[in-house]
Amino acid sequence: MATWTFLGLQDGASPLMEQLIFFHDHIMVVLIMIITFVGYMLASVLTNSLINRFMLEHQTIELIWTAVPAIILIFIALPSLRLLYLLDEVNNPSITLKTVGHQWYWSYEYSDFLNVEFDSYMTPTNELDLSGFRLLDVDNRTVLPMNTQIRIVITAADVIHSWTVPALGVKADAIPGRLNQTSFLMSRPGLFYGQCSEICGANHSFMPIVIESVNTNSFLNWISSYSD
Repeated sequence: MATWTFLGLQDGASPLMEQLIFFHDHIMVVLIMIITFVGYMLASVLTNSLINRFMLEHQTIELIWTAVPAIILIFIALPSLRLLYLLDEVNNPSITLKTVGHQWYWSYEYSDFLNVEFDSYMTPTNELDLSGFRLLDVDNRTVLPMNTQIRIVITAADVIHSWTVPALGVKADAIPGRLNQTSFLMSRPGLFYGQCSEICGANHSFMPIVIESVNTNSFLNWISSYSD
């Protein structure tokens, strides 16, 4: 999870988030090269009184400053399109999780199991353990197995919300009367925190998300104990 003064992206906990981080780094390299070159040219123009009289009206320089940006855009667009299609792909999910946004809490339903559904509220500050995180911990965590393709179906009961977990690279709007779906696969165990990312009213800041990634046996034990 992000900490104070942390300016980078969170460590990826899913293959999709790792690809998003790679793409971010790729764009940053391109931007640094462009900024360095433009900065050098500006400094050169401001400090140098000499000019090239053959370049004042010349086709070569016009060809260069048209072709080079087009090539740079191609190097940005191709990985971007690939990533867009990867994010939109749902690959034979093993588990379906239904999420409903309310003012101001989340409801979860494990559609593949009978009578496994619960509400998840933010834990009040006065009830937090010493190891808890203010505004991020919840009373009922969403337990899911790692290394398993998971489909999440998202909707809302009142206003527009947004179900977002940065470490998983997942962000999907919860819209009343409409079902949105996305999928992810968690590559490691742990706790992954998120929050509603759509302004949804007075307590918008107080509806966090906590995903607990466990191994398959622990998940099955949790499901069986919950069903009992």
